[in-house]
Amino acid sequence: MHDILVIFNPSARSEKARHTWETIEQFPGCIFQPTTKPGDARRLAREAAAHGYRTVVAAGGDGTINEVVNGLAGSPVSLGILPVGTMNVFATELGMPGNLAKCWEIILAGHTRTIDLARANKEYFVQLAGVGLDAQVVEATTWEAKKSFGPLSYLISAAQIAARKPPKLLIEIDGQTREGSFVLVGNGRHYGGPLKFFNRAHYDDGKLDVLIFKNIGYLDIARYLATILMGTHADQPDVEYLQTARAEVRSDEEVPVECDGEVVMKAPVVFRISSKKLRVVVPAR
Repeated sequence: MHDILVIFNPSARSEKARHTWETIEQFPGCIFQPTTKPGDARRLAREAAAHGYRTVVAAGGDGTINEVVNGLAGSPVSLGILPVGTMNVFATELGMPGNLAKCWEIILAGHTRTIDLARANKEYFVQLAGVGLDAQVVEATTWEAKKSFGPLSYLISAAQIAARKPPKLLIEIDGQTREGSFVLVGNGRHYGGPLKFFNRAHYDDGKLDVLIFKNIGYLDIARYLATILMGTHADQPDVEYLQTARAEVRSDEEVPVECDGEVVMKAPVVFRISSKKLRVVVPAR
């Protein structure tokens, strides 16, 4: 049985990225497999599971992790993470350190936990999904903007999108239909880095955490962000926080849907907790 495979994207476009790959290549005890195009990480992860690897490591951001997860779903293979992307929300959730060498030590130790896998239609995701504003922001934020401004680039895009008329979303949960302007769905607590959006979330509780926001004007977004920082956003009169195993979101307009930071489809979308689980490598407690 093979041990550890690292899936990474070698087409780095900065000196820092190239240095990161060179650092990772020095780690002992693994085999490297580069990607060349979107979809490669999913295929390589599926092939690694079929060839008997014990652990497949996603070296990248949340988008790379999402592809690897979709390749591993339903297999006994463990997912390891080397967080080297722009946004590393899932790594933050798991308590993985920012130091890659320490992350590798954790991967070699092989301590795992089993978590829920969530689905958006047929796509799996581990951390978060969104319909409306945040998916529009992801769609509008270029690689060049992320390189220049980092996480701030998303706020710049959000300010531009907030000037538009928001879509009308219909959200069906437990037989009741609600209206909103954008929806966030969490499997873990974090969204956008260290911010805790889903205060009641647990990875293994069999539930999705759903936030429905009714307004997305400039002042509304500023207020939402302020209350998120204070942990009181769920108390806002125009915000609903629900836990459920299934939520359906639809709209008469063309509205994008993102999963783990990548736009993957348009609404309508059904979110659900999958019967399949995922084993992830985590720091020993």
